[in-house]
Amino acid sequence: MSLGVYYDNYILVLIFMLLGVALPVVALTFGRLLRPNNPYAEKITTYESGITPEGDAQVRYHVAYYIVALEFIIFDVETVFLIPWAVTLDQLGWVGLNMMLIFIGILALGLAYSWKKRVLEWN
Repeated sequence: MSLGVYYDNYILVLIFMLLGVALPVVALTFGRLLRPNNPYAEKITTYESGITPEGDAQVRYHVAYYIVALEFIIFDVETVFLIPWAVTLDQLGWVGLNMMLIFIGILALGLAYSWKKRVLEWN
């Protein structure tokens, strides 16, 4: 085997890396040249609505909001796993059905735990 084959692969990688850097730079530069630039006092405020911002931007939120968001993501991921399972259920048979019931049971235990700890209440 000659070394030329290996260098051809490196040249292709180098070309893709250069294109990966050059295309976004060219696109952003081209966009900067074409877009209108008319900053004025109301436009450069924090909110472009023209209303003066009130208070501090770093407001603390209750941790329950984050926990509910995480639980939403967990159940969202569950549905992603349910779709391919439902499509191939006839091939998986009873083993597939039992495994999915175990999976749903574990998620139900997590939901019951959250319910018991009163995480889902908005007080």
